[in-house]
Amino acid sequence: MIKLQIIGNLGKDCIVKEVNGQNVINFSVVHSERYKDKQGNQKERATWVECAYWTDKTGVVPYLTKGKTVYAEGYPEVDAYNNKENQPAATLRMRVLNIQLVGGVGEGQQSQNSGSSSNYNAAPSSSSNSSSPSTAMATASVASDASDDLPF
Repeated sequence: MIKLQIIGNLGKDCIVKEVNGQNVINFSVVHSERYKDKQGNQKERATWVECAYWTDKTGVVPYLTKGKTVYAEGYPEVDAYNNKENQPAATLRMRVLNIQLVGGVGEGQQSQNSGSSSNYNAAPSSSSNSSSPSTAMATASVASDASDDLPF
């Protein structure tokens, strides 16, 4: 199994559609990172992921608006095509299993999240769906401080 996890900002408000009697929430997530090129110039690279969340749990929809930071995980899918210049290109898509809003208390997102989809029999993972990414990050920083005591 290949699992994709992304933390990024929504590029636009989500769209909810009904397909064959099931709800699907479509949204785009962008992750930006800064780096220096060979000449030492500061550059920025953006990676877009088109997401589809097949779920009956649509209560999160009003919170999935442009600019909000989200954590999403699921299965990756890649669509290859030729772009306008007839060059090979690809689109990264994700079939979402779990989505959580990430942000500060001022954004009103602290207690808002949705559970994972029951459409798949996913193998248990090392992370729990009940913990938020911010909790996991806080736990990771505490664990890194105690790494001197680990036997491995």
